[in-house]
Amino acid sequence: MRIAVLADIHGNVLALDAVLADLKQRGGADLVVNLGDCVSGPLWPRETMERLETLDLPTVRGNHDRRVAVDPADDQMWPSDRYAQERLTAAQREALFALPLTLEIAPGVTAFHARPDHDEKYLTDTIAGGQLVRAPLAAIKRRLAALDPACRIVLCGHSHRSELIRIPDGPVVFNPGSIGCPAYDDSTPPAHVSEQGSPHARYGIVELGEPGRHDRFEAIAVDYDHEAAARQAEQAGRPEWAYALRTGFISG
Repeated sequence: MRIAVLADIHGNVLALDAVLADLKQRGGADLVVNLGDCVSGPLWPRETMERLETLDLPTVRGNHDRRVAVDPADDQMWPSDRYAQERLTAAQREALFALPLTLEIAPGVTAFHARPDHDEKYLTDTIAGGQLVRAPLAAIKRRLAALDPACRIVLCGHSHRSELIRIPDGPVVFNPGSIGCPAYDDSTPPAHVSEQGSPHARYGIVELGEPGRHDRFEAIAVDYDHEAAARQAEQAGRPEWAYALRTGFISG
């Protein structure tokens, strides 16, 4: 079985379309899964949601999907969430909130956005010096403790950092990176940044091994018209997003 893994689109329909075209060129997949954070961002939330509606992918709810759906539009709301909320219909917001926290997309393969029990806490990361870095193995194992012991592959997103970690006596954790948001700045204490380091749209492919054969994991970076996405962010009054879209970094 061949599974394409999409995560953290953040309203970047140009990047999403580039990834789908690349996947088609590679022969497609038996299943495409979406790991959430679909529309939040100063880009094309309505267009992205409409594209995803036509695809009808198995999808889990990300923290920004929840926030766009139900957070009050007040001074405390994050600008990217407000931008998306204002452009979605009530039915689209309800659909985002109704997404499940976790999905078993194949026997022994579990998908969620951040952690199996939380949509906003990091799984494989910790914060050091204002940057996301890999968390200690013991911490990652604790965060996965609630998983079914039969789980052998975990698919997650949220950090926007591509990761492949084999837990001793546990599952393989695969994060493909972000399709549409290559870097972000989170002011929530402790403040930190996540930087993919290039403007490429990221996704992954997992090939489940037949009996006696290993599973295969591929992290893929796709070029696309990131300059057009950056200009859209600038028009929405978000120069920091534009810089991240052009470079994959928060600052020079």
